[in-house]
Amino acid sequence: SKDIDQQRPIASLTKLMTAMVTLDANLPFDQLLTITREDRDTLRGSHSRLQFDTVLTRYDMLHAALAASDNRAAAALARTYPGGKAAFVQAMNAKAQALGMTSTHYVDSTGLNNDDVSTARDLAKLIAATNNYPLFRKLTTTGIFAVTNRRTGATIRFFNTNRLIRRGTWRIELSKTGYTSDA
Repeated sequence: SKDIDQQRPIASLTKLMTAMVTLDANLPFDQLLTITREDRDTLRGSHSRLQFDTVLTRYDMLHAALAASDNRAAAALARTYPGGKAAFVQAMNAKAQALGMTSTHYVDSTGLNNDDVSTARDLAKLIAATNNYPLFRKLTTTGIFAVTNRRTGATIRFFNTNRLIRRGTWRIELSKTGYTSDA
């Protein structure tokens, strides 16, 4: 290991915890969630395939957040959590502590904020914990997928941000990319 305990911004690796907290809440997968202006990225101006007023199931939001690293999907998951974004971030930090991730701190569900920090040691604990969630493999290793906007009936295609997944020649059990220049 090298610098295993150095705390750094973790970018979209944050979305692994976003999904874990969402799954722990046992909220209905078929519940319809709407992308609102509140879900837009005001920090970095990132692009999303999800336009405002797009309506997807919670399951499709999870899929888009994990495989395609969609920030609006991750923001919508936090916003629609019981108690809203503040309660969601509190649940993220509580889950990190429960997993023994003592050098991790979350401030949002997307990872766009540089104050979402962790260490390599703590991220290894997070990755290990995903084994308790069989759905993680499916949601993170789909190469190309489509969701249906329940408001318009339009199909929205997504591509996994990990090119190795799309090649299909590797046996990958879990995938999540994350990038910001600081991370």
